[in-house]
Amino acid sequence: MGYYYGGYYGIDIAYYAIVLISLILGIATQGYIKRQYSRWSKKDASYNGTGAEVAQQMLASNGVTGVGIARVGGQLTDYYDPRDNQLHLSDENLRGGSVASVAVACHEAGHAVQHAKGYAPVKIRTALVPVVNFTQNVWMIVFLIGVFLNTVGLVRLAILLFAFSVIFQLVTLPVEFNASHRALEYIKSSGQSIDLVGARQVLTAAALTYVAAALVSILQLLYLLGRTGDRD
Repeated sequence: MGYYYGGYYGIDIAYYAIVLISLILGIATQGYIKRQYSRWSKKDASYNGTGAEVAQQMLASNGVTGVGIARVGGQLTDYYDPRDNQLHLSDENLRGGSVASVAVACHEAGHAVQHAKGYAPVKIRTALVPVVNFTQNVWMIVFLIGVFLNTVGLVRLAILLFAFSVIFQLVTLPVEFNASHRALEYIKSSGQSIDLVGARQVLTAAALTYVAAALVSILQLLYLLGRTGDRD
């Protein structure tokens, strides 16, 4: 049978609901992480060093060597890149010594520890990267062609391609949670209580952004599956 894409009286209520949910979650989680980061960036950590230096100490305590640290522009743009084996830290977290700086820098160090120790979800996520890079670029094209040609098979193929992005988002969750857990365990063992309290709040806020992204992706997938199923 053919494929039909539409809604009640020309308005797809479910689609606009997902768009609204995405906007609300995006604004809420981004606002929350910025508030927590701003709050704890004003509080000096108990460590005698910058975020970068504490991250290096965390790596050493885990027996991880050879990891570099480089600067990246912007705010909250920090990441660990296994390709060059470097923590890329924004200025505040590279040179600053606040609770927020230490929390973010140690979180990125947690990713380096994962990579060094062969953490299984990281291996899965790394394997998915080239697949997702491809599917993200083509799934919408295939979907639109399927709708234009009224071909269910192409639409289903597009949804399958999109599903890889959802899987990637889901695999990302344990990777991010575990990196934060490693950071908090180190801060708990080497810092003071205020460091742990602030770091937990900053990293929990950051984790919510990944949860929100995964939830939106799941809703989008369920929507696409539902719209296809309605017209079988």
